[in-house]
Amino acid sequence: MSRRADAPQCGGVVVEFESDEIRDARKKKARSMTGSALFYLRGPKFLIYVSGALSMWGDRMWHFAISVFLIELYGRNLLLTAVFGLVVAGSVLLLGALIGDWVDRNPRNKVAHASLFIQNISVTVCSIVLMLVFLYKQRIEQIWDGWLTVVCYTVVIVLADVANLASTALTIAIQRDWIVVITGYNRGHLAGMNATMRRIDQVTNILAPLAVGQVMTLASNVVGCGFILGWNLVSLIVEFFFLSRVYRIVPALSIKPPVEEEAQVCQQRIEGGRAQDEAQPAALAEGNCNASLHLKEITSLPLCFRRFRWLVSTCKDGWKAYYRQPVFLAGMGLAFLYTTVLGFDCITTGYAYTQGISGSLLSLLMGVSAITGLLGTVMFTRLRKTYGLVNTGIISSCIHLGCLLLCVCSVFAPGSPMDLSLLIPYITSNSSAELGGMAGKRQKHTYPLMGGSNQPLLPDRSSIHWTNNTVLFDNVPSGTVPESYISIILLFLGVITARIGLWSFDLTVTQLLQESICESERGVVNGVQSSMNYLMDLLHFIMVISAPQPQHFGILVIISVLFITTGHTMYFLYAHKAKRKRRLDT
Repeated sequence: MSRRADAPQCGGVVVEFESDEIRDARKKKARSMTGSALFYLRGPKFLIYVSGALSMWGDRMWHFAISVFLIELYGRNLLLTAVFGLVVAGSVLLLGALIGDWVDRNPRNKVAHASLFIQNISVTVCSIVLMLVFLYKQRIEQIWDGWLTVVCYTVVIVLADVANLASTALTIAIQRDWIVVITGYNRGHLAGMNATMRRIDQVTNILAPLAVGQVMTLASNVVGCGFILGWNLVSLIVEFFFLSRVYRIVPALSIKPPVEEEAQVCQQRIEGGRAQDEAQPAALAEGNCNASLHLKEITSLPLCFRRFRWLVSTCKDGWKAYYRQPVFLAGMGLAFLYTTVLGFDCITTGYAYTQGISGSLLSLLMGVSAITGLLGTVMFTRLRKTYGLVNTGIISSCIHLGCLLLCVCSVFAPGSPMDLSLLIPYITSNSSAELGGMAGKRQKHTYPLMGGSNQPLLPDRSSIHWTNNTVLFDNVPSGTVPESYISIILLFLGVITARIGLWSFDLTVTQLLQESICESERGVVNGVQSSMNYLMDLLHFIMVISAPQPQHFGILVIISVLFITTGHTMYFLYAHKAKRKRRLDT
């Protein structure tokens, strides 16, 4: 400041000299910023983000579109969609360990390229089949007395299931293994990449179904199939190029330890605290004898039986590897969170429509929930840096459970349609009359469907539109207004705010799995984790089938909160063991 003040007395020479320095500094800074930006854009992190965004966008579009296509094909009925969901969940449940083992035993680039190719080609062929079925449906139904239609449905479901299995393998390979290696096992960088990938997933979960839904609405289902087909072909080329470049510029990705040697090291590390040194020689000798006898027994079997036995043995070993992990309780806790109706799926949104929530308002609430999910990813990075990873999980669990208490309160709040008498058919006439009187008062709050309030949460497809996991009912009477909105407000307030703790907890367990699992077992353990997630997700659909009426939804909410509480309790037990082990080690 003083030199500028003295500048007029010196004829402005100082000012001119200082401006040159500032100009040079700005140029250097601009060049450095440009160089840094180019370096980042060419770096592995950005390439992984772009590749992941393309993959997630395609997955979200396809998962939304295939459900709508199957509903349209089967006379606007939910049967084919239900069969598809069952096949997808069952296949991952049975084959999750095998997929993970395949990821572990093969080079990283071959796994990524094969998964990417199988996924996109399966979706492409399935889209072509769907286009042909939509264009020539009447002719196809007349061939083989309608059996060609059944064949087409089977081909579509099988191809879609294969695409989902390949997507599972690609997710395990990239998001559970590649990211760990790219960050150089740096926990801070790993947390940042995990959070960024989750933010991309949250955004695509909202925008991708909306995009393909607009195409299908404004044009036709055939155009929608063509749009997905073109997207997958372009995405295949771009993702293949980006992943290949990442593999080249990160040399560590090409180094993978032998599965057997690394597994022995992992086993010794896990059992390092156990005093078994004296019994090791005898155990090894006995194990060698048993192994030789087992080998002779296997070689005497036919080839098909040997392969089947190997598949069963691989699955069993995968589940054993999952069980003996030090983060087993944390992974199980995350899986238990999938048994819930407290999310923006077709079940909760269907219930919302029975309670008078409009489609536009529900879409707005879904957007707000996406924002709170993004806040959860931001909170995860801040908490991990301040309190550590294990404590972040504890804080996230408490936030999640605290917000879900609002959902429990909504069950008993004014406006709730819960009627326990529907689950107790054999009661006395006096009790029935009393409960009937109470139910009559409470059922005033129920938003009627098709002229009655005792309709299932998911009625026939002929009365609904499907948009972004949301059901929009055509025949809901617009003049009916619930007596009180308190219950539904508390429900969605709890669901939306709970997503902050939910996604922070999810990222915590994900990073614990990444950090704690041996490199040679990342695939198989994460494959089993995917199987557990699908298994617990199936349970919540069984719950809805058992209690499908809106009056039962309060019971489903309470059961969901119990499952979530059990999951977080498992994590608390893991955290207690981890902290105790840390104190003993120090």
